[in-house]
Amino acid sequence: MNRKKGIRNFLKSMKFRLICLFMLIGILTGILIRTGILTAYEKHAVSNRSVDVIGQAKILANQMVSTDYINGAESESITSQLQQMSRIYDGRILLIDSSFHIIKDTYDLDTDKTIISEEVIKSFRGEDSMNYDVDNHYVEMTIPLTTDNVESGEKSIIGVLLISVSTDSILANLEYMRNAALVLQIFGAVLLFAVSVFLSVRLTNPLKNMASSIAEIQNGYGTSDGELMIKDYSETVQISEKFNKLYSRMKMLDDSRQEFVSNVSHELKTPIAIIKGQLEGMIYQVGEYKDRDTYLRRCLKTTNDMEALVKEILSAARMGGSDFHLERTDLDISQMLRKVCQQFRGRMEDKQIELRMDIQPGYHYQGDRRLMEKVFTNVIGNAVTYSPVGAVITVTQKDEVFSVENTGVHIAEEDLERIFTPFYRVDKSRNRNSGGSGLGLYITKTILDHHEIIYNMVNTENGVKFTAFLW
Repeated sequence: MNRKKGIRNFLKSMKFRLICLFMLIGILTGILIRTGILTAYEKHAVSNRSVDVIGQAKILANQMVSTDYINGAESESITSQLQQMSRIYDGRILLIDSSFHIIKDTYDLDTDKTIISEEVIKSFRGEDSMNYDVDNHYVEMTIPLTTDNVESGEKSIIGVLLISVSTDSILANLEYMRNAALVLQIFGAVLLFAVSVFLSVRLTNPLKNMASSIAEIQNGYGTSDGELMIKDYSETVQISEKFNKLYSRMKMLDDSRQEFVSNVSHELKTPIAIIKGQLEGMIYQVGEYKDRDTYLRRCLKTTNDMEALVKEILSAARMGGSDFHLERTDLDISQMLRKVCQQFRGRMEDKQIELRMDIQPGYHYQGDRRLMEKVFTNVIGNAVTYSPVGAVITVTQKDEVFSVENTGVHIAEEDLERIFTPFYRVDKSRNRNSGGSGLGLYITKTILDHHEIIYNMVNTENGVKFTAFLW
């Protein structure tokens, strides 16, 4: 079973496909080259044979005219030359007069017979012709016999030489070359296969090494920093760089997830322990827990706090999901800010905080109404929570710039870098009574990121200032 699986995997592999591709390209190239060479040789050989025959035939034709051979004059020399030429070129020569009668046939088959063909007619018009019959393995040529007409002063055609030359010797050489080329091609195919295997291994090794490195990183046995470094080709370098970025992103997300889970566990563990202790005390009527009404109310308050925390956790998790999407509408930012500020009037009065508003009327922004209101609530509420008694909170909105500054407090630089991370509090005690759930600014960051809004939190001379650019 493993062997069959291994064969199937190999047949599906890039290595096998590269071998097939190299072999296909090499074999097709070899066939094209062999065919081209053989075709060129055949054309060249036939052309040379034809030129040679025509040259000899024209010399012989001139002798026939000068000796009046075509009109019956005897010439043993010309007859001998015709026979000799026929033997040398393994062909047949016909001498045809102006009446289309065959007056000489080197094969002595059609003497005194009449021949009418397109080539002969063309030749009597003064045109040379040559035709290569591939199927029957011969070349047919016609040579006109011309003489000067004394009366008109023009040349006249008195006869035609029809020559058929065998190409068997050329085809024999061609067959030998074809067989030799086939042997060379087989040898080349074997060599090509070896080269194809070598090249496919060299080309796929970086991918194989990449897969092994990824497996090592996955199993925790990779490089110290978990980076993929395959530098064989520029493409593998690019893949390595993109993988490393993805790996870093995934590692960061995994670390964030683990930290998030740890923080959730920590946040829920304390109120659960409180509720459990109070309930046990009431059940067993231990000391002060005999006052059930008081501690039932405390349990209810703790439960309500847990419920609020769970809602914040679910909200943060939902906005961090890949399927989250905004429902953008036209928002009157100025109106929304005034509404949110009004909600905190009571808390500000309790802490004797002075609220200053510099809000430009009529500024609009395309965003998610519920989420943007959540941003303004979290930022202003955070300023109210952490501002000391008698502080000043300034809410400013001019065009696309929104800011909230509260006096009387500063944040350490190391805390500013992490203040938007989930469950992070400047107060390291992690006491919910001193700083809420620790998710407010993280949710704010997530909402602003989804809206692609640039933001920052900085220390000023008098306090802390949050700024967002709503463009």
